[in-house]
Order: sequence, then structure tokens, then C-alpha cells
Amino acid sequence: MSVMSSPVEFLELLAREAAAVEFEGPLVAARAAGAPPDRLAELEQAKVVALRVRALLERRRRRESELSGLYDTASDLAGLRDLDAVLRAIVHRARHLLGADVAYMTLDDDERGDTYMRVTDGSISARFQRLRLPMGAGLGGLVAQSGTPYVTANYPEDERFHHTGEIDAGVGEEGLVAILGVPLRLGSTSIGVLYAANRSARPFAREEVSLLVSLAAHAAVAIDTARLLAETQAALAELSAANTTIRAHSSSVERAAAAHDRMTALVLRGGGVEDVASFVADVLGEALLALDAHGRRLARVGQIDEPDRADLVEAVAASRTEGRSVRRGPFWYAAVVAGTENLGALVLRPDGELVDADQRILERAALVTALLLLFRRTVAEAEGRVRGELLDDLIARPLADTDALRTRARRLGVDLDAPHVLVAVGDDAIAATGSARQRALSWATTYASTRGGLAAARDGRVVLMLPGRDAGGAARAVSRDLSRVTGRPVTAGASGPSTDPASLATIFQEADRCLTALGALGRTGQGASTAELGFVGLLLGAVGDRGDGDVARFIATTVGPVVDYDARRGTALVKTLEAYFGVGGSLARAAELLHVHVNTVTQRLERVGQLLGPDWQKPGRALEVQLALRLHRLREPAP
Repeated sequence: MSVMSSPVEFLELLAREAAAVEFEGPLVAARAAGAPPDRLAELEQAKVVALRVRALLERRRRRESELSGLYDTASDLAGLRDLDAVLRAIVHRARHLLGADVAYMTLDDDERGDTYMRVTDGSISARFQRLRLPMGAGLGGLVAQSGTPYVTANYPEDERFHHTGEIDAGVGEEGLVAILGVPLRLGSTSIGVLYAANRSARPFAREEVSLLVSLAAHAAVAIDTARLLAETQAALAELSAANTTIRAHSSSVERAAAAHDRMTALVLRGGGVEDVASFVADVLGEALLALDAHGRRLARVGQIDEPDRADLVEAVAASRTEGRSVRRGPFWYAAVVAGTENLGALVLRPDGELVDADQRILERAALVTALLLLFRRTVAEAEGRVRGELLDDLIARPLADTDALRTRARRLGVDLDAPHVLVAVGDDAIAATGSARQRALSWATTYASTRGGLAAARDGRVVLMLPGRDAGGAARAVSRDLSRVTGRPVTAGASGPSTDPASLATIFQEADRCLTALGALGRTGQGASTAELGFVGLLLGAVGDRGDGDVARFIATTVGPVVDYDARRGTALVKTLEAYFGVGGSLARAAELLHVHVNTVTQRLERVGQLLGPDWQKPGRALEVQLALRLHRLREPAP
């Protein structure tokens, strides 16, 4: 018997991990060499033992590979960073360890109520890779419902499962025949299925099922770990966001408080609304407009247009109601209020979005502005009382110490030795209601003080002492502007100028008589001076109680026929009479003044004689005619 026909040969075959068929070689060689039966029996027994050892070694190698795969999977879980990568590794190992053609994993979609293909390995069909399975359908549905592994050697022919057209089409396109599915479980809850499949019929041993169950358990742990990690990261992100919000809020509060402190310091140093507006625009880096309760501009910083009046009213009302600044289009509005009183608004035009701190700064600026406006009004009222008391003393009789009055005036910025005119405002401006009287006096105080003058209420009148020499112009300006404020016609009579405090009482009386004369002439809502009314003004001022009715009757009875004739015929008899009396009764000079022929003047005067009677040129009658003509002209002054 040769050496190769000995049992040792089987050990050599085991040592080089020979294929199972090679273990028949020693027996074939022994039979060919004519070995006796006992020797052949010995070799047969050695072959059987060697094959058992070979099978044991094979199982141990496979087990070692399985354990190595599970160890690698556990290592992946320990360093979990990317769930997709871990799941792909698990599916790949399942395919490799089980020697399957395809391995894949499906997960439940709670929102859609079905399952979907999560990971595949070895798949060649795009349709299969995109499969979505109804709950309970296919082998996976049975595995998910029962929570136990299922295996089929021929899926297309297996009637244990609920087949659907979509699933069968995908499985058929992939060419799968034998399929093993095991559940992915978290506690008692199934979250998906892990599969191993072949494109030909094959049985799956219990060891293979057990291995796939272990891999599925690792996959479930990976999914749960990833979920917990995601929740932890989300919680950390929320905590970080909350911390950021808290820091931002704290910074916002501190920034707004610092801005408020700076605005307070600014006010304490004597700053006004303009300074607050400049500060806010500087801090926010924007353009800002400060308006009073009537929409008039108090201050403007930067390039900003005044908003539409209707938008302004609506936005300020909304800001007052909400107690916050509000946005309307490109503007932010903050109401300036004191209690229930509307004092105005701050209008901000930002280049970008305002954060909470910016809004708080704007709102605190509105509060500071309200305090400034209240303080300004209080100071103005106090100063107005002082100025009113000074003017009242100046026009009183007997006049107090003029040197003391000059000293008081200098403290108020008024030079009594400079030219001043006095304007008296009539009862029509102050006789309506108490609020109207107060509004007229408040306006007069502001109007006079801004021009370096004084204002006061005196004997039912509002009196203004204004610097300048044009008494008539001052009266007309006061009449015009105060009429707009009160919404009703205001009559103003003026006199002056005066450069001596001692003469102010007399000038006041003249302005008062001028005011009376304007009323007698029917010129309500107009302004004029004593110089403009002339001697007629003095006459009417002295007898002003007779009123406008007597003046009209006097004009009608004296020159009424001439006035009516002109009105009907469009002639110039009144103008001719004024020119005739104006040149001392000279026909030639009257014709020259009127730019007409002397005969024309003669003819016109003859017509006057026919209308007024033959005695109209006698001294007494002529004086009445001249006075009536003057009154007629004063009642209808030239524009």
C-alpha cells in the first residue's frame, strides 16, 4: 500500500481545505491498487471522519464570519454618525453572510400608512427599489403583523401571502424566487422588515434565519439610536435657540434701556424734540419725522417724506390702541401720547427690518417726546402768563414804572424802545366758547412770542404787541392766520408804531377804536389800521355803538342814488365825485386825473346834480357827500 493510500492523506486534505469531492481520491487509488477489503473499510471510515471534521471546520468558519459581521455591525452602532451608512452596511452584510443574491429593508411610514423600501443591496430593478407596500401585503406584511420570521422557497407560487399587482411586478422584475423576511422590532412594536432573497429556489437554514434576526435587531437598535440622537440634537438645538433668544432678548432690553438712559440724560441737559429725533435716527441709522397732534412737523432727520394723512391717522390710532409701534408700508409709527391726550407721532422709515430692541427704542423715544411736549407746553403757558401780565401792565392806566417794565421786557427778549404795533382782535374770535377763547389766546401767545412780541386778553379782546412799523399789514396777517385756526372770520384793528412804552395805552385805545370802526363799516373778517381808515375811523370808533346799520343808511340817503346809478348803468359817477372833491373842485384837474375831457366831467356832475338835487355842492351838503363817499370806499376796500 502506498503512502498516499494511508489515512494520513485525509489529514493533508483537511490541512489544505480541499473540496469534499477530493476526499474520494484515496479510496479510488486504494481500489485501483487492489487493497484488501479491511484496508478499504479502514480508509472509508477515515474518509467519513475527515468529512465530519471538514464540515465542523466549515461551520466554525461560517460562525466566525457571522460573529465578525455582527461585531462589525455593533462597532458601527457604537460610532453611529450616519444612519443611512449603518443600514446599508447591515443589509450588505446580510447579503454576504447568507450568500443571498439580494438583501433589502423596508420601514413603516406612519404618516402614509404603508411601508417603503429603505435600503437595497444587490438589486438591479429601479421599480423594485421604489416599491411602496400596503400594510399587510406580501411576505413582509405577514412578518410585520405576526412579528415572526417567514421564509418562502418560491414567492410567486406561495399562497400564504396577500399578493398585489405592484408587489408581484416589482419582485418579478427583480427576478426573486426564494425570500426570507424577519421583523425589525423596538420592544413590542414592529417598525419594518429585513429581507434576504435569491433569484433561484433555495432553503434558508435555521442558522441563517437566526443570523438575519440578529442583524435585524442591530438595525432596529441603529434606527432607535438614530431617533434618540435626532431627538437629542433637536432638543439641544431648541435649547441653543432658546438660549440665543434669551441672550438676544437680554441684549435687546439692555440696548433699549441704555438708549432710554441716554435720551433721559439728553433731556436733562436741555435737549428738545429735535435732539431726541436726531439721537433716535443716529442709533437706528434711519430717517425719522416727529409730528404734532395736528400733523405739523416738529423735527425731521434724514430723507423722509411725510406720510399720507389718512395713513397717519389710522396708524397713530392703531399704535395708541395697541400700546406699541406699528408698521404700515415702509413706515413705522409710534404714537406720542400723555394719558388719553394725543400729542403727535414719531414716523420712522427703516432701511431694513426692525428688531424688538429697535421698536422699544422708538417707543421710548415717543414717551420722551411726550414728556418734552408737555414740558414745552407748561413752559409756554407759564411764559405766556408772564408775557400777558407784562402787556396788560403796559396798556394799563395809569402806567407803572417804565424802567421796571423795560427790565421785565428785556428778560423776555422784548425791546420796548424798538418800534411796535398793537393789534386788537374782535369779539368774533373769542366770544363763542371757552375753548375757542383759550385756543385764540394760546395761538396769539405763540404767534407773538415767536416774533419777539407779547399777547394778552384785555377787556374782551385779544391784544398782540408785535415788532415792526406796518400796523395794517400786521392786522391783516393776524386776521388771516387766526381765521384759519378758529375756522371763523376774525376782525383785527391795529395802530402804531410806537417806540415809547408810555404811549402803548393810547395806541391800544386807537387799535380798539379801529376794530370798532371795522365792525361799523361791515368789514368783519378783515384787518386794517387806524392810519388806513383815517378820520372816518376815528369818528366811527368814537360812535361805534351805533353800528353798521346806521352807516349803511347814511350812505344810502346821502349818495345812494349815485351808487345805484353806477351799478345799473356801469358808469363812473362815484369815481368822478371822488376825483372832483379830491382836487378841490377843479374840473380841469379832475378831468386830467380821470383821463377824460373836461366836458365829460361836466356832464357827469350834471347827472349827479339830477340824482342828488341842486344843493349837493353847498358846503354843508358837500361835507356829507364826501363823508358818505369815504364810508362807501372803506366798506369795500381795494383788494
